Amino acid sequence: MPAAPAPLPPVDPARCPLCGALNTCAMAAGAPAARAADCWCMRTPVAPAALARLPAERRGLACLCPRCAQG
Repeated sequence: MPAAPAPLPPVDPARCPLCGALNTCAMAAGAPAARAADCWCMRTPVAPAALARLPAERRGLACLCPRCAQG
């Protein structure tokens, strides 16, 4: 019987799930809702190729960093 795949490490909402760098997300840092809406991650389009590299079960749990978001 093949071995089960190793579980993924827990998601840190302050780090990019692709490269592990700080994602500089205001929401992850606990900013008030009014300031969080102005975060770079809410105004910047994320490259489809970047999202494609992210496993489906990891989407929506942490922001990518600005560099990875560009693709």
